[in-house]
Amino acid sequence: MDIGIGLPGHARWSEGTTLMEWARRAEARGFSTLSVSDRLAWSTPEPLITLAAAAGATSRIRLLTSVLLAPLRANHALFAKAVTTLDQLAGPGRLQLGLAPGAREDDFLLSEVDYGTRGKQFDQLLDRLAAITASDGPVGPQPATPGGPALLFGGNSKATLRRIASHGTGWIAGDATVQDLQDFAPQIRQAWKTAGRAGSPRLVASVMYALGPDAEAAISDAIGSYYAFAGDEYAQYGISIAYTEPEQIIAAIAAFDQIGCDELIFMGNDPDPAQVDLLAEVIGL
Repeated sequence: MDIGIGLPGHARWSEGTTLMEWARRAEARGFSTLSVSDRLAWSTPEPLITLAAAAGATSRIRLLTSVLLAPLRANHALFAKAVTTLDQLAGPGRLQLGLAPGAREDDFLLSEVDYGTRGKQFDQLLDRLAAITASDGPVGPQPATPGGPALLFGGNSKATLRRIASHGTGWIAGDATVQDLQDFAPQIRQAWKTAGRAGSPRLVASVMYALGPDAEAAISDAIGSYYAFAGDEYAQYGISIAYTEPEQIIAAIAAFDQIGCDELIFMGNDPDPAQVDLLAEVIGL
């Protein structure tokens, strides 16, 4: 199982150079993937721009949106151009797009994008992206990765299963537990098989972490405020399942690996780049 790391973009960071130091350290320590989350109504950095900077600061590590709120990108051709440009900047096979319809209505209100039809808009975007990345048409550049970057889809709906089977390479689960994967993975594999897809869908899970003497305070501050929109109970649940001790992290890796997870990504909650090294030391990178 691959082990990736996520930028602490939803935490209280103040300088973009800090995130690029995370990227450089993540590659130097041997993490498989560098991911970045997405929100409009928050200080989270824009994912494609952030990964473009990370692409310039690194040369090997995979780059992942985890997850990008796809329907907010209402100009589908312009979105496809941004994706193919980033794929060119990163080089073949490095960029992966984790995509989801989004669950927070305020992100859509601020975008003046209709929340109620976001699923339909998402499907239209996917069709346009596929058409542009597969042809040498007027919208360029062409992607460095043949056919465009790999697509992973978030969510646990029937529409998610359909999108994985028709456009995707697999599933990405945020704030995931082992039980989440055990519950949904059989449905993904069945949808994949029914669609006649070769091979197996990729299963990626992301979890929250912070390490060191201030880990619990960092988790409470970052996650508590980030998920406050869903109420205190949900925020406290997010805090409770985050990892703050080396023993928890080692146990999580073993548990996710045992159930067939292909990649586990630890999302940062403390902006200090030393967090990259602390995690690397715990898992032996």
